[in-house]
Amino acid sequence: MFGRRRKDRGSNIEATDAASAGDLGAYDEPADEEYDEYATGSAADSGPYDIDEVDEETVTASRLDLGSVLVPLPAGGQIQVEMAPNGTPQNVHLVTQFGRITVSAYAAPKSPGQWREVAAELAETLRNDKAEVSIESGPWGRELHGRTANADLRFIGVDGFRWMIRCVVAAPSGNAGADSELVGIARSVISGTVVRRGSEPHPVRTPLPIVLPEALTRQLVAAQEQQQQAAAQQQGAAPAQPAPRTAPPEQPAQQTRQVPPARPTPPRRGESGSAMQQLGF
Repeated sequence: MFGRRRKDRGSNIEATDAASAGDLGAYDEPADEEYDEYATGSAADSGPYDIDEVDEETVTASRLDLGSVLVPLPAGGQIQVEMAPNGTPQNVHLVTQFGRITVSAYAAPKSPGQWREVAAELAETLRNDKAEVSIESGPWGRELHGRTANADLRFIGVDGFRWMIRCVVAAPSGNAGADSELVGIARSVISGTVVRRGSEPHPVRTPLPIVLPEALTRQLVAAQEQQQQAAAQQQGAAPAQPAPRTAPPEQPAQQTRQVPPARPTPPRRGESGSAMQQLGF
């Protein structure tokens, strides 16, 4: 299924000199030597993969195809689609019994290092949101662990060739530690993720577009129509007629999953804005 790597997708464990080693000193960063242990670790030697490194037909059949990312679904997990105010999919969450996992792909330079910068900014915004933040070592390098009164968050990033993966793990307080069930599942999902970057130009840090499978879109539309009908019945009015919709490209039928009703969310302050605002906390 996975062929020989044809691109140097880099690593987010970059060599640092004395000047750059202090970039995250204010955030209790472990020494760079601790990150070096993971440069050849098992997780880093597996995924995430570039689409050019794999057999696309095989991975498409075994993963949830979201256009820019193809992600394996955890056992017993469900899919929750978060819609932007303009009606386009903004995030797709994998919901498990332990918490929520969100894998997103972003445009990045050819050289590694974007995750290091993003991690520093996220740490700062988390602290501004009154979260307790620590930077820990993980299979791909640095991970951010944020703790609030209501929830625990963990951010895991991986630099690739012109793309960057950011995984957000959200759980009840005390359930996003490095050895937790949820974080173990999240790392497994990341390891099996495939990125379809495409050749289109995207500004650095721009989220790569999400395209929902047709079966998932149908379920989402049906859930929204049920909500409209229920609201109309409560108001004593006739059910609203849904607007015509254009079906997206055909996707494998095996990707059909139960989808909770999507909810519009307020505009965000950008990928590097308030981390808590981005995640609804």
